Amino acid sequence: MAADRAVAVRTALRTLVARNGFHGASMNAVAREAGVATGTAYTYYASKDDVVLAAYTETKAELGAAAMAHLDESLPPEQRFRALWLACYRHLQANPTHAQFLLQVEHSPYRGPAHEAALSNPDDPFLAQVAQPDIAARLRPFPVDVLYELALSPAIRLAASGIELTEAQLDEIADACWRAVS
Repeated sequence: MAADRAVAVRTALRTLVARNGFHGASMNAVAREAGVATGTAYTYYASKDDVVLAAYTETKAELGAAAMAHLDESLPPEQRFRALWLACYRHLQANPTHAQFLLQVEHSPYRGPAHEAALSNPDDPFLAQVAQPDIAARLRPFPVDVLYELALSPAIRLAASGIELTEAQLDEIADACWRAVS
C-alpha cells in the first residue's frame, strides 16, 4: 500500500506537469491529484525536486525497458538504432503524458539534475547501447547530452506533439537521427 502511494505521487506529478507545467504542480496539487494528504506526499519525498527526479528516473527506466523489450541485438548498428528509436517513439506515443513530462523537464531547470541522475544509472539501456563497440565506433565525438538531443529528443518532441506520421515518415526520421549522430 505504501509503495502504491509513492507511485501515485509520481504519477500525479507527471500528469500535472504534462498538463500545466511545473508551476501548476505544487506539492498540494500533486497530493490532491494522487488522492493522498499533502503530508503523505512529503512522507515519500522531501521536496518537489525529489518527486521530479524520481518521476523522471522512473519515466526514463520505463522508456528504456520499452525500447529494449524486442530489440534484436544481432542487428547492425543503424538497424538497431532505428528499432530503438521507433520503440521509444511508439512507447511515448502510447503514453503521451510521459512524452509531455519529459519535454517539460528538458526545458526546465530540472534538466541538469535529471540528466545527471539518468547518466548515473549503470543499468541504463541507452547508455549500454552507446557503449556497444559497433555503435560507439560509429558515433560522432559529441558529449552524451548532444548525442541524446540529436538521437532521442526528436522522438520525445514528436510523440508529445501528437502529430500523425506514417510508418515511412517515422523510418525516415529515425534514419535522419542516426545520420545526425553517426
